[in-house]
Amino acid sequence: MKHAPLLKLLGGAALAFALVSSPAIARDHGDQSSKDKKEALYPNATRKEPKLDLSSSSEQKKLNDGLDAVNAGDKDKAMQLLQPIADSSSSKYAQSLALQGIANIKYNENDVKGAIDALKRSLDIGVLPNDTYFQLEYELAQFYLAAEQYQQSIDTVEKWRNEGKKETAESYALEGNAYYRMEKYPQAIAAIKKAQSLTDKPQESWNQILMASYAESGQSDQAAQLAQQQLAANPNDTTALNNAVAVLMQAQKYPQAIELMEKSRAAGGFKDEKSYVNLAKLYLITGQNSEDPKPNATKAVGVLEDGISKGVVTSSYDNLKLLGDASYIAGNESKAIESYKKAMPMGKDGEAAIRAGQLLLSQQKYGEAKTLIKQGIDKGVQHKGTAYMLLAEAERGLKNKPGAIAAMKMAAQDPETSAKAKAWLKQAGTK
Repeated sequence: MKHAPLLKLLGGAALAFALVSSPAIARDHGDQSSKDKKEALYPNATRKEPKLDLSSSSEQKKLNDGLDAVNAGDKDKAMQLLQPIADSSSSKYAQSLALQGIANIKYNENDVKGAIDALKRSLDIGVLPNDTYFQLEYELAQFYLAAEQYQQSIDTVEKWRNEGKKETAESYALEGNAYYRMEKYPQAIAAIKKAQSLTDKPQESWNQILMASYAESGQSDQAAQLAQQQLAANPNDTTALNNAVAVLMQAQKYPQAIELMEKSRAAGGFKDEKSYVNLAKLYLITGQNSEDPKPNATKAVGVLEDGISKGVVTSSYDNLKLLGDASYIAGNESKAIESYKKAMPMGKDGEAAIRAGQLLLSQQKYGEAKTLIKQGIDKGVQHKGTAYMLLAEAERGLKNKPGAIAAMKMAAQDPETSAKAKAWLKQAGTK
């Protein structure tokens, strides 16, 4: 299943486990008074309230103790008390509540499939009071979402709304989440907008799903507009900034993304390493799309050095290598070599050493270049043939023809450089 790659979406809706406690079981016996009906959670439900059939006081105590054990996290005690009731109680009501408790135990053990099975059996018995029934039906919709059974989640929450005659912002957000994950973006947008219209405190994750749905459905302008609105409302919110930048980047609106980030940096809004690194990368991307990449690369260098000087950007391999790349593109070879050399000891590969060696070759520092290139090859590089050709160039600069030939023979073994290396060897009179 494809998801928006630049947006960090939250997972499924938060799962609420509303276990029926002992007092609730006791109160559910008999007909409800008119006062109870006014206080009902689903007063307009189309489902008829069933009559309860739990009459055994000893079984009621076991059921209460079992559900209390679930709430207390005592799985073994809970299962010992609830499983026999679920399997063989003469009371359908007791069976239903026991299955509810078992469902929550299974979910907490990451057995979502088992939780769904137990909860569905609890509901299918059909004897639960409306408040409990609809509460658990909504929970079942959440379980389906967690299990990535998205259409079942949508069907269940729609049934919950239709029969319970209740609308909540959270239920539409759950539906929007499921539609998004099914890549049904227009439906996801409609559901999330409906959710937002029903509350004055929409959750942050809803906006993320909405932005991603806009972006994935080709409505990049709407996604960017929403992201910028969020940032304007929360100018010091790092998450809002990252979301806005991600959406603008996905829409390839790089100058606007840079403008937002620079405003945040000027206002002291850069609190983490990611902000500095992302802005530097944005400058490099923008530079690559221009006729002269040097000005933007120079700005990238400045951003990284600003973050390093403030102690926010660490001197990690990736960051130093990025600084080296930016410095090289900016035309500052000395700074690039310095950055690559600092990165080398921390690298799991030899890429930084190869890049430093290549720059040293351009400065005709053949001895130092040879040393670094050999170190890079020994550590491992992606394009080994190219590295050996660079080593051959260093050997030639040192007037070491046998060394150059040996390096070129190694380059000839790589399909990427085989033709060029063999042509050189032939010209050099070597088979």
